[in-house]
Amino acid sequence: MIEILFILLFLNIIHGIGTWKLYNFSGNKGWQSFIPVYNILVLLKIVNRPWWWIFILILPVLNIIIIPVLWVEISRSFGKNKYTDTILSICSLGFYNYYINYFTKAKYVENRDINPKSSDGEWTSSIIFAVIAATFVHTYFMQPYTIPTSSLEKSLLVGDFLFVSKFHYGARVPMTTVAAPMVHDTIPIIKTRSYINKEQLPFLAELPYMRLPGLQKIKRNEIVCFNWPVDTFKNMYYTDKYYYKPIDKKTNYVKRAVGIAGDTLEVINGYVYINGQKNQLPERAKLQFSYLVQPKKNKFNQKVMINNYDITDRFGPINSDYTYKFMGISNSSLEKLKKDTNVEWIKKDTFPKEFKDPSVFPQKSLFNWNNDFYGPIYIPKKNSSVELNKENLPIYERLIRVYENNDLFTMDDKIYINGVETKKYTFKQDYYWLMGDNRSNSQDSRSWGFVPFDHVVGKPVFKWLSIDYNAKGFNKIRWDRMFTTVHGKGKPTSYFLYFIVVVVLWNVISYFRRKKLQ
Repeated sequence: MIEILFILLFLNIIHGIGTWKLYNFSGNKGWQSFIPVYNILVLLKIVNRPWWWIFILILPVLNIIIIPVLWVEISRSFGKNKYTDTILSICSLGFYNYYINYFTKAKYVENRDINPKSSDGEWTSSIIFAVIAATFVHTYFMQPYTIPTSSLEKSLLVGDFLFVSKFHYGARVPMTTVAAPMVHDTIPIIKTRSYINKEQLPFLAELPYMRLPGLQKIKRNEIVCFNWPVDTFKNMYYTDKYYYKPIDKKTNYVKRAVGIAGDTLEVINGYVYINGQKNQLPERAKLQFSYLVQPKKNKFNQKVMINNYDITDRFGPINSDYTYKFMGISNSSLEKLKKDTNVEWIKKDTFPKEFKDPSVFPQKSLFNWNNDFYGPIYIPKKNSSVELNKENLPIYERLIRVYENNDLFTMDDKIYINGVETKKYTFKQDYYWLMGDNRSNSQDSRSWGFVPFDHVVGKPVFKWLSIDYNAKGFNKIRWDRMFTTVHGKGKPTSYFLYFIVVVVLWNVISYFRRKKLQ
């Protein structure tokens, strides 16, 4: 934080040196250009722009858009209105104003008309502020998200397009200060990184974690959008090498918070138990498990499985007897499949309790855990403490070292945190255990552990579109899932028809209103 304040002070001085004469020319005092915050208010008055622009200039990401606009506004306020002046203002990163300040007899244009002088200028102005408005909404209120994998089926489906609320848990202030608006880690088409990180621009590219007050805390079994904690990929499709990414640019995931801060969680035969009791999922949650299925005669057909049994996850034979492994089958689909005359037997495909899977978190041989039999494990809560020893240290090591930025090492069976021997650790934030409803085909906390609260993006609240990639034509859109809520009781109700009615009525009323005015 000290380094950031120093950089901001340095930039403030740069601004003052380059504009103090322009402040004088406009009837103000040169020294005002050096006073943090106050100089911005005075400058906005000079360029004839409203005072509330200061909030756009302060907010990360938004300021990247508006600062070049302000450079241009300064030059125009002193008679530099040509396209050449605009280009020089932007390409020089604002240093063109140094030239105006020191090497021209700049004359201040008082009460300058800020309306665009041409249709091109009007279009440019409209686009800029449309981008600012959209970026503001995207960053602090609501963000679109698309379900890319089947880890939450049949609760959320591949092809569901969601709106993720930022304000439910509190909008996170962007940690990445220099980034393209409304894109995540990669700019589409050109496939290049969308941001500048601290490895490229130390002390300036990243802000410390900050979050606005939220409406609620994360509740058990809520579906949550978050940044994948262990993401080191260029993007989720580039897995070739280690790649440093700021927290807010890590890949977005959506899972269910089956365990919240303070819970003790255990998985038994694929089912979650919280504090010794079987977790009761919401009515809309539909679990899927992997099954082995032996056909009597005919091979299983993908189209038949989709259309007749709503089995959309992948499947295929695993041996010469053509025993099939289905990665995900829901309870309702299972009951239908059992009645298929071609089915000889069906068996749930789970690991035995004694099987040790080295791929599950924390990837240590000390624990006889697997995806179906896991834990028990305590989920840390802010200000709660755990006794540390060599047996449980692998569980909490990443939290202490990576997520809470401590120096941790062991020597002679002793644990040292920030150079001090310790047998206890108090956590600085809440953690969560997130899992997919497709229990046998989901990469989740069983693979990479806890999700810190500073990695939480928001709460999915609304499905505005759903596309079935296995269907064709008019049936490609799942009409019954459009404009439905993600959470809630009972079967989701589509509000799409109501939306259409409102749009039609609005247009009819607008038509007659215009006709009346004519």
